[in-house]
Amino acid sequence: MARIGVAFYGGLAPGEIVDCVKMAEELGYESAWMAEGHGGDQFAVLAACALATQRILLGTSISSVFVRSVPTIAMAAATVDHLSQRRFILGLGSSHKVQVEPEHGLPYGQPVQRVRDSVVIIRTLLRDGVVSYQGKTVTIERFDLWFRPIRQEIPIYLGALFPKMLEVCGEIAQGAILVWSTLETVAQAVAHITEGARRAGRRPEEVDLAALLPCSVAASQQEAFDVLRPVVAFYAGFFPRYHRLIAAQGFPEAAQAIRAAWGKGDQAGAARAVPDALIAAVAVAGTPAECRERIEAYRSSGIALPIIFPVLRSAGPAGKQDMIDALRACAP
Repeated sequence: MARIGVAFYGGLAPGEIVDCVKMAEELGYESAWMAEGHGGDQFAVLAACALATQRILLGTSISSVFVRSVPTIAMAAATVDHLSQRRFILGLGSSHKVQVEPEHGLPYGQPVQRVRDSVVIIRTLLRDGVVSYQGKTVTIERFDLWFRPIRQEIPIYLGALFPKMLEVCGEIAQGAILVWSTLETVAQAVAHITEGARRAGRRPEEVDLAALLPCSVAASQQEAFDVLRPVVAFYAGFFPRYHRLIAAQGFPEAAQAIRAAWGKGDQAGAARAVPDALIAAVAVAGTPAECRERIEAYRSSGIALPIIFPVLRSAGPAGKQDMIDALRACAP
């Protein structure tokens, strides 16, 4: 059966997510992933999913190394791994300064090194039950676990967009999670992961390459594009890192127009500035047949684990139905 995952980032209540993850398991999805952001506590939701399912893998996509203490992340990961009976994957990332500082009131800096330090601390704590660590961004005088993890090593995937973090994935991670990637940029990502792996004496094949794919299933491709347009505008307009990524992927003029409108507070104008070609390049959008064809194209480009994250048109029952429709349309 072809590998495929599904991600949830908001719009559904916790119980609705659990229902959808149960359906995803029944449909043959390999994994279900929970974002952090504003959509509810990811570890709590995944713990509920763990108790309601038996086979599907459960992961964070991603957990920010800035908004929780590193030992807290390790304990949360060990807890969900225990409740799921070894089905948990810890997806870590650096998040964004525009979120961490104004939304959480926490300092942000040296994101790549912070990820490195966090991985060392988490792995040491899970393996040894205690950690003392003095790093460049995090110092832990001493922290010990008061329970024994069911696994002393949990797979760690890292969210990565640019060369430095992609090479870190190759050096230290079990997986890399791409976001807003085009078919053409996958090969570049693989090259950087390979460089990092070889530098660390690892085989590139040891790094599972996953991609979060924004997804909209509709009666026509144009309708699906229109659902995704404001989401692309938000990412390109609000997040400097995604603005840079989209510009580098062949859409510099669109990225600039989106950011200019967003900076003026014109979110509708930012959405209008998103061309169809940009959506087609970075998303899975269209009829069920078109979405399946697009997922296969990502597989052919080098993505081992495509992860759809359906964009919901609204909250409540209608949003849940959007998720159900996407799950059925893209099922293996």
